[in-house]
Amino acid sequence: MAKIGRNEQCPCGSGKKFKYCCGPHRWEKVAQPAVAEAGAKVSLLGGVKRIQEDAAAGKVVFRELGVFFFFSTAHGDAWLLEMTDCDAVQLARRGVALPPPIDENSETIEINWSHTYRQEKGQLLLTAYLDAALLPLPAAPVRQLAAAMQRIHKSFSPEQLQKVHLPTSTDFDPAA
Repeated sequence: MAKIGRNEQCPCGSGKKFKYCCGPHRWEKVAQPAVAEAGAKVSLLGGVKRIQEDAAAGKVVFRELGVFFFFSTAHGDAWLLEMTDCDAVQLARRGVALPPPIDENSETIEINWSHTYRQEKGQLLLTAYLDAALLPLPAAPVRQLAAAMQRIHKSFSPEQLQKVHLPTSTDFDPAA
C-alpha cells in the first residue's frame, strides 16, 4: 500500500488535491496497482474520453494513470504520453477529438504511437515517427510531467516498469 500525500493529486481522477477531495473522507492508505499496467488496463480509453472532453471545453488539465500521462491545453489540444518509452499521440486538435489509435482488450493494450517526446530547456519536444519532424509544444505542462516521472520512478521498480511492454517478435527467443 502506498500513502498518498495530502497535497498530491487525488487518485480518484478528479484533478483536485487529495486533501480537498477524498482525503477528508478516507484517512486510510490508498492502494496503488501492484503492477504498473494493472490500473491502465481498466480505464485507459475512459481517460482518453475524459481528456478529449476537457480539450473540447478548453480546460488546462494534467492527469496520470499508471505510466500514462494525459494533458489538454486552453487551445483545445490533448495528448497521451507514455513514460517508459517516451511515446506520444495526439487525442484532440483545436477542441476536436481525434480517433484514439488504441486497441484495448482484457489482456493487452496496443497503441499506435505517432511521436516520441523529450524535455529540453524547459519545453516538451515531439519527434514524429512518420517523417522525424520536430514539434515543440509550448503549452505542455513540463513541470508537472517531470514531477510525475519522478513519482513513477519512486513508486515502481525497474522490473515493474519493464513489464509494461511485451517483447516484440525479434526480442522473443522461443528456445529460452
